[in-house]
Amino acid sequence: MEFIKGITKSELCEISDILSNQVEGYVKITGAIHTIRDMGEFSFIVLRKREGLVQCVYEEGSSGFSIKNLREGMTVVAEGYVNEEERAPQGFEVRLNNITILSSPKEDAVMPLPISKWKMRTTLESKLAYRPVSLRNIRERAIFKLQEGIVRGFRDFLYSQNFTEIRTPKLVAGNAEGGANVFKLDYFGQKAFLAQSPQFYKQTMVGVYDRVFEAAPVFRAEKHNTTRHLNEYTSMDFEMGYIKGFEDIMEMETEMLRYVFHFLKDKYAKELKLLEVNLSDILQIPTVRFDDAKVLVSEKYNRKIRNPYDLEPEEEVLIGRYFQEEYDSDFVFVTHYPSKKRPFYAMDDPSDPKFTLSFDLLYKGMEITTGGQRIHDYEEQVKKMEARGMEVSEFSNFLMIHKHGMPPHGGLGIGLERLTMKLLDEQNVRETTLFPRDLSRLEP
Repeated sequence: MEFIKGITKSELCEISDILSNQVEGYVKITGAIHTIRDMGEFSFIVLRKREGLVQCVYEEGSSGFSIKNLREGMTVVAEGYVNEEERAPQGFEVRLNNITILSSPKEDAVMPLPISKWKMRTTLESKLAYRPVSLRNIRERAIFKLQEGIVRGFRDFLYSQNFTEIRTPKLVAGNAEGGANVFKLDYFGQKAFLAQSPQFYKQTMVGVYDRVFEAAPVFRAEKHNTTRHLNEYTSMDFEMGYIKGFEDIMEMETEMLRYVFHFLKDKYAKELKLLEVNLSDILQIPTVRFDDAKVLVSEKYNRKIRNPYDLEPEEEVLIGRYFQEEYDSDFVFVTHYPSKKRPFYAMDDPSDPKFTLSFDLLYKGMEITTGGQRIHDYEEQVKKMEARGMEVSEFSNFLMIHKHGMPPHGGLGIGLERLTMKLLDEQNVRETTLFPRDLSRLEP
């Protein structure tokens, strides 16, 4: 009888093992052949590993194999002696004695993109069409490692603030945001939708745990084809109860972003350096009312106000520009959006019900967050739904939380891909999406 006791120590080493001097001398290291550079008397065989690139040196006559048998895309076990080499990617190189081939690409397969180049200098369309290959490029990999760090920082911070992580369904019987922009499904003969938002479930779980969060996909069936929209994206949501006002939510987000930026600087410095990202310290974030913001940019930049109920993308850019010029801030909270453009669960401002106790957070001139205080009183929620001509009976499950008591609460949702896009100063959100889903793209 054999038993599995857990992970056994491997003879193979990682980059971090070598850098921390845990392994010296003769090593065995796995990886994929990223590129082969013939230098005449010797060649560099660069391996791609999860932690980065490893430079290996092949010398004719000294290495116990023929380099003619190797090509890009092979996965191998490389053996040799570690030498310090400050010009190598990790500050060391492996002088090869032997290579064992684990797998080979198809004989006639031609690499469709120059993934070994720092910048592939190809179109976004090509990068997305060959996504399984383009993601092997070192710069592309760094983007999504950094995105991993954003989510890690988000989760770690909220755990520290006594939030509970939840998992909400993505197959739902109704839509949270209203409107027709939902993907419809046949659910065993019943009408169902892909979730636009975890909103109803977040609010429900505030009645259970007081503070909850989730990072998960949401779906919007909007027929747009812009550089800032996707039909599936990752929403980082949190909802919190017993708030004094919607300002509590903005304060929590400010503190969270400050934590995430410091976390990236500490844990993802390599990726920040590779991508040439300079993260500023978030000391404070200015706030401005929606109606005041419109007037400010209209007057300063001589732009006529066209839509009194919402911000156009150009206005967001100008608001971002204004607060960068006037307050040296990449962020600005725009508050008190008109009730007409906010969902039915948004709490109206008691001092002026035409506006809501809600906000958007703009980052470098683009909305990355929408949030605000929710209605917690049953009668008030029903009254607002009826005023909008909604069929109250269709929301009986949602209204159950109000009927049986809810604390004052609110929350927000952050678009992960948009946040990453603006952090990296990319021009298209698809650049910061692993496998984008848009009007014309359902694969790979």
